Amino acid sequence: MKRTLLGIAGLFGFVVASVALFAVVFALVDLRENRSPRTISIGSKAFTESIVLAEVMAELIERKTDIRVIRRTNLGGTHIVFEALRAGEIDLYPEYTGTGLVAILKLSAQGDAERTFRSVSQEFSRRFALSWLAPMAFNNTYALAVTKRKSRELALERISDLTRHPGLVAGFASEFMAREDGYPGLIRRYGLELDARGMEAGLMYGAVATGEVDVISAYATDGRIDKFGLVVLEDDRGFFPPYHAAPLVRRETLEEFAEIAPALAVLAGKLTDAEMRRVNAAVDIGGRTPESVAAEIVARLLESEP
Repeated sequence: MKRTLLGIAGLFGFVVASVALFAVVFALVDLRENRSPRTISIGSKAFTESIVLAEVMAELIERKTDIRVIRRTNLGGTHIVFEALRAGEIDLYPEYTGTGLVAILKLSAQGDAERTFRSVSQEFSRRFALSWLAPMAFNNTYALAVTKRKSRELALERISDLTRHPGLVAGFASEFMAREDGYPGLIRRYGLELDARGMEAGLMYGAVATGEVDVISAYATDGRIDKFGLVVLEDDRGFFPPYHAAPLVRRETLEEFAEIAPALAVLAGKLTDAEMRRVNAAVDIGGRTPESVAAEIVARLLESEP
């Protein structure tokens, strides 16, 4: 009986030691993977288009290099994602040239797309050690939108037409309400007198369609513009700068992973406004996942390569 007990105790000790050994091994493997020099992190803002573009960039890098990509999408607004990039918590994310110019650099809008890109490229490199890669084709500019019925009733075709109707109720995304390239700057440029209310971006379109608000802040590539039959008002005083999307990357990341820029070069000058409206609609209206539409985009891009 004593030997049996000793045998059981020995077996138990062996099992415990084995479990402990495996735990140490797995911990070391996990630690090695987390510290892998061939791993980068891609982030995004908290809206569909940014999430899709981050996934497209991640897939391109994984398909064309041996770099492992960690996705950190849906992080939040511009300030949160930009500070995560500066702190090294992420290595790159999709940003917009106009956002970089006005919201981050606090410079005045420049109507020319090439001039805007040149300005943000130079200043981000000098101030933050960050690099803008070549931009895509689409321009996801901010816009003000109304229903077709409201446009006919009040003869609204341009943003300046809103000045004839003080007191109209506006539903604006929270970030638009705070940004200099949003409502504060818009008031000064156009002299608007709207009853402006901050709203969750996803609720604005339904609110204007049902008449809860009269005008909303929209994005030029949002598929819900077509779904709800909205009219985008002309920016007749040229307030909004160009907002061409491009990968924004830490300079030290590009120096360590030279393959990233060539892998993402296929995005340069690709993806039109119409294509991005379809992509965004597929997710926001059709219920598809960002990953599935991103995979289709990547497949088309790679097929078009020479």
